[in-house]
Amino acid sequence: MRLFDLLLLELLVFVTRLGTSQQGNQRERPWGETLRLCPLIPLLTRHACLTESPHQVTTCLPFREPTSGDHTLPDAMPALQGAHVSAHPDFLCPHEGHWEVSCTVIAPGVSKMRIAVIGQSLFGQEVYKELRKEGHTVVGVFTIPDKDGKADPLATEAEKDGVPVFKFPRWRVKGQGIPEVVGQYKAVGAELNVLPFCSQFIPMEVIDHPKHGSIIYHPSLLPRHRGASAINWTLIHGDKKGGFTVFWADDGLDTGPILLQRECDVEPDDTVNTIYKRFLFPEGVKGTVDAVKMIAAGTAPRITQPEEGATYECIQKKDNSKIDWNQPAEAIHNWIRGNDKVPGAWAEVDGQKVTFYGSTLVDNGTTANGKPLEIPGASKPGLVTKAGLVLFGNDGKTLLVRNLQFEDGKMINAAQYFSAGASSAVELTEEEKAFAEQMREVWKSILTNVDEVSDSTDFFKSGAASMDVVRLVEEVKLRASDLQLQNEDVYMATTFQEFIQMCVRKLRGEDGEEELVVDYVEKNVNNMTVRIPHQLFVNGEFVDAEGGKTYKSINPTDGQAICEVSLAQIPDVERAVAAAKEAFEEGEWGKMNPRDRGKLMYKLADLMEQHQEELATIESLDSGAVYTLALKTHVGMSIQTFRYFAGWCDKIQGCTIPINQARPNRNLTFTKKEPIGVCGIVIPWNYPLMMLAWKTAACLAAGNTVVLKPAQVTPLTALKFAELAARVGFPKGVINILPGSGALVGQRLSDHPDVRKLGFTGSTEIGKHIMKSCAVSNVKKVSLELGGKSPLIIFSDCDMDKAVRMGMSAVFFNKGENCIAAGRLFVEESVHDTYVQRVVEEVKKMKIGDPLDRSTDHGPQNHKAHLDKLVEFAQTGVGEGARLVCGGRQCDRPGFFFEPTIFTDVQDHMFLAKEESFGPIMIISKFKDGDVDGVLQRANATEYGLASGVFTRDISKALYVSERLQAGTVFVNTYNKTDVAAPFGGFKQSGFGKDLGQEALNEYLKTKAVTIEY
Repeated sequence: MRLFDLLLLELLVFVTRLGTSQQGNQRERPWGETLRLCPLIPLLTRHACLTESPHQVTTCLPFREPTSGDHTLPDAMPALQGAHVSAHPDFLCPHEGHWEVSCTVIAPGVSKMRIAVIGQSLFGQEVYKELRKEGHTVVGVFTIPDKDGKADPLATEAEKDGVPVFKFPRWRVKGQGIPEVVGQYKAVGAELNVLPFCSQFIPMEVIDHPKHGSIIYHPSLLPRHRGASAINWTLIHGDKKGGFTVFWADDGLDTGPILLQRECDVEPDDTVNTIYKRFLFPEGVKGTVDAVKMIAAGTAPRITQPEEGATYECIQKKDNSKIDWNQPAEAIHNWIRGNDKVPGAWAEVDGQKVTFYGSTLVDNGTTANGKPLEIPGASKPGLVTKAGLVLFGNDGKTLLVRNLQFEDGKMINAAQYFSAGASSAVELTEEEKAFAEQMREVWKSILTNVDEVSDSTDFFKSGAASMDVVRLVEEVKLRASDLQLQNEDVYMATTFQEFIQMCVRKLRGEDGEEELVVDYVEKNVNNMTVRIPHQLFVNGEFVDAEGGKTYKSINPTDGQAICEVSLAQIPDVERAVAAAKEAFEEGEWGKMNPRDRGKLMYKLADLMEQHQEELATIESLDSGAVYTLALKTHVGMSIQTFRYFAGWCDKIQGCTIPINQARPNRNLTFTKKEPIGVCGIVIPWNYPLMMLAWKTAACLAAGNTVVLKPAQVTPLTALKFAELAARVGFPKGVINILPGSGALVGQRLSDHPDVRKLGFTGSTEIGKHIMKSCAVSNVKKVSLELGGKSPLIIFSDCDMDKAVRMGMSAVFFNKGENCIAAGRLFVEESVHDTYVQRVVEEVKKMKIGDPLDRSTDHGPQNHKAHLDKLVEFAQTGVGEGARLVCGGRQCDRPGFFFEPTIFTDVQDHMFLAKEESFGPIMIISKFKDGDVDGVLQRANATEYGLASGVFTRDISKALYVSERLQAGTVFVNTYNKTDVAAPFGGFKQSGFGKDLGQEALNEYLKTKAVTIEY
């Protein structure tokens, strides 16, 4: 008798957890659903040790004599009648005083029922679908009428299946059922009513009509939180446990007997939305369907709700969800999250209702560097910080709110409350434009009362409600499976244009990144409006410099200020390097596969191309570059450079190396190319964007992160570049731009222990200093592109027309502000005078003027200090006895204009022959006819070796000269012909390391050798 009694107790637990596997005409019941439903659970949980297996349950029960009531079956478990039991005693349980037994239960087959589903929403739709999957017949769906021509999702699903759908505005009048409504309901012949989510009052004659009555899903652990806002109050009260109840409907409000309950932990920052999506929706659907299974099997209990602990709370609506600030921070936090997303906790701020979303408790350290925001009734002002809005309870503790919504429905990141800047717009690719049109059709299908969806169409002002948000999110997921869209995203982007911008950002991989805020300086110039960022760019954000320090960026055309630019300080360098290090070591960039890195660089090149006119205009304003040259070279070659190196991203590879085998074992040795890490880049002012591209593109292609210091006098295109990079989705910290002085920012980058590579273009003097600093700090890898005094040799057998044209370009290209400019021309004596005459004639034809004028040949020098040096350089030449043929003076006009200048009779010992002018000064010397070796000796008699050139029709002579010229680049019958695929860099004191071409990648890579023995 003892074993039999134990088995009966075990079966009471077991059968309440019935499963669904089919075996012939019977159903084998694996360990199933929940223990709490069995009336004998209090006994079992105090005295039993339970384990489970797929089709068996093992129960350890106290070793004791049974009492007379131990084997009595309660009325709540009628399905035990007729159950087949087999028991197998196994062994003594290790728990002292227990026996362990094991049994398998085979219960009678479960019947299928005729069910009426009464309710609405996606939750009701999912319950309906699952009931049909279980084989039950849904004889009718009773839901709400269409709203604005749109059917409820439950109705839509049922109509698709051909199930009768009834859309009653109401079921009763003055507490009495409407006869025709009740009659239509009764006609479907339901055996059970399932109310998964129902907002209507259903008459008791409908509730009690079916054979099995009615069951209701309720999102709380009854008897706690009865009422229509159960989830809200679970959070408002700070409950640690939440859950749902499926109960038998009676004539009370959520008071009927409990059939099933399931619970979950409530997380500290849970909102109504999060707990619903995480648990109450998915598990609620399963639980409701499981309750129907239990009813069909005859095992569903009816547990009377206790009155102890019962609560009833009012419905939460907008008018009663105002925040009471006179309470502790945790209570305020619970109030905000308990009303998030509906109806929304609100307060008066600046004379309007502002709704608060996304609350979390924080420590008081979050209040640093916040801007005060007065909130009537609060114990102290809130603080708008980069993280969001910090609020204070009356206990002095703090909470943080991330999002704010205004009365017009617009939602913003709380950190942007005081932002005066505008959010940058994403430029769409053709593929993204096609996606936008698909989304436009989706909006049209939802907003049926709107004739046309334009960019300014507001989703909510056009009649959409929360259910439409859910539908929109699901529609988007069907069309773009990679797009992780949340309901909250729709509230943050309410107009169609904002919605598309947000979707595109997510598709590009930003996925939750904060919206880029740019405080633009706008200029109406060159028949367009250019929008120029002017702050530092650090860790994906435009920010002010430490202490708010700024300086003026000057337009060299008129000497007037373009704008104030943030002037980086040492703490800014520290933040930028830390951001770059984190992005490399911990961030998405360091984990990104090379092909995706290449895609991002291609996108950046495409976006730069879309903005090429704006970039060229900014370059002209900031550096004085002639617009047509800026468009073709400064910007055009920058775009080509990014495309070229984007193609290299997935082609960086090592090699296998045969070595002596460690016999009798064998070895495999291979090399890997790996990125270096954080790279500092310091660039000059002559080609602000192109110099950035030459170094940064190779650096990024190799997988590094960048802290770049543009020249202090030309920072603007670098900052515009940073904006474009952020807009295409470069992760935070990958690219950082710090306008500032070389003595401060450049020096700190050279010294910083976390910077592992420094690329520099500039003067030889500064390059030497940088090299020393990099060695002393942490032996950084360095590449230096330094000064030049490039010789151009013109032989008498040259194509004179071409030699004149190319010689002019070699000197005057980009106003002579060109690192490879021909610093000295050697012209064979027999053609010297002719050549000088020809170039003087051409110089006189050059138009000096506004660089934005399409007919201008020669614009202003980059900045005032450089202009003054050129004037001094020319005066020195005249003083040494060189012959000034033309130019040599500042132009008589506003701005920093210097006349194109030609000197002849320049001797080898003169200052002009040795030093680089870096300006539009042609320096011509003769050499004797036929003295090839002599002119080579003179050409190489310099410490520089950046570039060189030769003009001759004699190919043998050309090859002979090119072999002997000591320069990193030799041009034959051309000049300035650089290409992204050809390596660029100098010899001797012109530096070392290469920009451009495959070799440039090696400047930003390290080689690791791996040897394996096997």
